[in-house]
Amino acid sequence: MAVNKSKVAVGFIVAGVLTVVFGTVLSFVGPLIIDDQIVKNTVIDPKNEMSYTMWKDIPVPFFMSVYFFNVLNPQEILKGEKPMVEQRGPYVYRKRCQKDNITFHPNNTVSYREYRQYYFEPSMSAGSESDVVTIPNMLVLGAAVMMENLPYAVRLMISATFKTFKEGPFLTKTVGELMWGYDSGLVDFLNKYLPGMLPSTGKFGLFAEFNNSNTGLFTIFTGQDDIRKVHRVDSWNGLTELSYWRTPQCNMINGTAGQMWPPFMTKETTLPFYSPDACRSMELVYQRPGVMKGIPLYRYVAPKTLFANGTDYAPNEGFCPCRQSGLLNVSSCRHNSPVFISHPHFYNADPVLLDYVQGLSPNEDKHGLFIDIHPQTGVPLNVSIRLQLNLYMKRVSGITETGKISEVVMPMIWFEESGYIDGPILTTFHTNLVVLPAVMEYMQYGFIALGLATILIAALVHHRAKKAHRKATVIFTEDKNLGASRKESIKGSHGHEIQEKSILNNSGGFTHTGADTCLNIFTAFLHLCLRFGDEHRNFFA
Repeated sequence: MAVNKSKVAVGFIVAGVLTVVFGTVLSFVGPLIIDDQIVKNTVIDPKNEMSYTMWKDIPVPFFMSVYFFNVLNPQEILKGEKPMVEQRGPYVYRKRCQKDNITFHPNNTVSYREYRQYYFEPSMSAGSESDVVTIPNMLVLGAAVMMENLPYAVRLMISATFKTFKEGPFLTKTVGELMWGYDSGLVDFLNKYLPGMLPSTGKFGLFAEFNNSNTGLFTIFTGQDDIRKVHRVDSWNGLTELSYWRTPQCNMINGTAGQMWPPFMTKETTLPFYSPDACRSMELVYQRPGVMKGIPLYRYVAPKTLFANGTDYAPNEGFCPCRQSGLLNVSSCRHNSPVFISHPHFYNADPVLLDYVQGLSPNEDKHGLFIDIHPQTGVPLNVSIRLQLNLYMKRVSGITETGKISEVVMPMIWFEESGYIDGPILTTFHTNLVVLPAVMEYMQYGFIALGLATILIAALVHHRAKKAHRKATVIFTEDKNLGASRKESIKGSHGHEIQEKSILNNSGGFTHTGADTCLNIFTAFLHLCLRFGDEHRNFFA
């Protein structure tokens, strides 16, 4: 049975059109499917076992790297000379975070406390916790500034108290003691007779209240009703706004808790988050795109206005009293201690701050904070939060421990909290959010290309089949006409012969008459013979 190529080609054209339509539909439906899966896996819901577990117990290793500014000339500083410091470290601690007391509420929020623990990592550190460094004594120099407006007699009594407990203007202790606390008679005395004056009731250390502690009671949105609100803070310790600062804007609790953000970010999106340690909300801005092991990301950094003073950036007026730009006064949430936060080495700060301290060298790569985030999911891939703790020091009359110290914002330590996704988590992340969408994208373009190619080839085959059919029809028609012509020619020749015979017969009549005569003679002769035979048979009988 012969195959009708034209009909087969039409069938392939229809199939090609359907393939193109499928690829086109997939190009619109595919991203919607991916977005729907992102929403389902971003919502904070115990039913999403993997994503909920990752949110509850962050599987990404986080590290806190601490750098001390070791004071090289403490005696000269007391004489009014410029401080000289050298950076020591890093002293690296593994940070483990775990959410507890998790409670879901009917208004699509969830409350929790996040507990943190730190473990020293000798292999990652540039020294041990037994290293000895010298830094300003916050108990003495900080208290001196806090009490400079008290009566002179009271200041003399405070100075005498320092001498009684052998507290000097500078501390020379091990890294471990400065980090997690050391025994101090003065601390015990203050906690006994002036409770609440110090942030801790036990040993006094720069991070004593951090280890084995929590960051407060956070209540955040789950995103069940609106994915744009997922991870955003609804309240902290029951508060929807703070009371540390001078303006409502500065007291606002904005953004997330600083671990994840809502999905579907753009370059215009900012990263707001609330930091209990900094006592305020902060906001990072988009800097540039990037790629981390095949995964696209956006890098967000701190704007120069983050720690700008009210003169240089009016919205920050509520964080004052201010000093130079680049310093955040956190005394209002640190028991009025004259403590300032900045970027390490006064990066992005007023250059005059570098003139007051020798040994600093700000660098964006080393001292700028950033968050690399996957914009489609709002998941941070690489984080580096770098902050510096500074103490405002000056000479206070009546407190002899301050000597002739020049007014200076003295760097004490800076630390970096960092972490990045790696290992099986990164592989899963890459597969689900990079490979599968790419495969789907290639499939949709593949279907469209295959459909167009099928249509083109089938149309060409159909055209050739039609052309061949028309050619065959013409040949058949020509053959038919030729056959008819030949038949007419043969018929004409036969008629001509008959006509010639008729002419001969009509012209002489000889042929027809002679034949009849011969036939009659032959018949008569045969009849005569038969009669002769009968007669002789009778005679002999």
